[in-house]
Amino acid sequence: MTGQALLIVAHGSHLNPESSTPTYRHADTVRDSGAFDEVVTAFWKEEPSFREALRTIDAEEVYVVPMFVSEGYFTEQVIPRELRLEEWDVAEWESDGTSATHATLRATDVGKTIHYCGPVGTHDAMTDVIVRRAETVTGDPNVGEGFGLAVVGHGTERNENSAKAIQYHADRIEASGRFDEVMAVFMDEEPEVDDVATLFSTDDVVVVPLFIADGFHTQEDIPEDMGLTDDYREGYDVPAEVEGRRIWYAGAVGTEALMADVVLERAAEAGADVGDAIERVRERTRAASADD
Repeated sequence: MTGQALLIVAHGSHLNPESSTPTYRHADTVRDSGAFDEVVTAFWKEEPSFREALRTIDAEEVYVVPMFVSEGYFTEQVIPRELRLEEWDVAEWESDGTSATHATLRATDVGKTIHYCGPVGTHDAMTDVIVRRAETVTGDPNVGEGFGLAVVGHGTERNENSAKAIQYHADRIEASGRFDEVMAVFMDEEPEVDDVATLFSTDDVVVVPLFIADGFHTQEDIPEDMGLTDDYREGYDVPAEVEGRRIWYAGAVGTEALMADVVLERAAEAGADVGDAIERVRERTRAASADD
């Protein structure tokens, strides 16, 4: 069989059954667009696994899109190894840490051409998803004036690219002039998400975590660290008042319906024929946001 297939690879979790839900949802959106003959998902911590994914695909040409935030250990080492992309070299991406596009390789054991794309988290279209997340949580499609925006990342000394991706999108949104203030904040680096209420001068601050799925960090750590609640199990208001500011906490950016657009953009840039699927997905996801 010829044709083109899309393989979306994500981390998944043995502990959080909802970790894979956004990936499945975005895959369904892309599948419904009809842009690919096959749309398949695979996970590091769940089944189906990375290692077996290509064997389940009939198409000879496969576009692999990592549902990860940054370029690093998983995108540069784990995924290429598990997919057995023997010719892979991270230099193929010619990236400075946020500019990976794609590399075309052969998976010789399955006889397929693989277009290995950069992660969704560093694509320029992710900037639009972060802004859409702010629109969704506030219920205002024009949100910006009088608001601050905090883009939250994990941050780690082990991988400088983790912080680069967060700062990249914060800088792009700041340059647009839409929000009065924009800042990248982190869980494990300065400036810290704990201090969001004191870092901004605006009365209203939207906080958007650049995480693929809601889990321990986004549902437990960040709300407690920001002072939205003393115990995440008791819930919190949106917006919640903290030190005189209204904090609009949006939850993981990866749960936003528009993420399906980023997946399509990645594949299209690698050469996939997606027709007008990107435009149709954008229309569909905006309608979904309006209904929420």
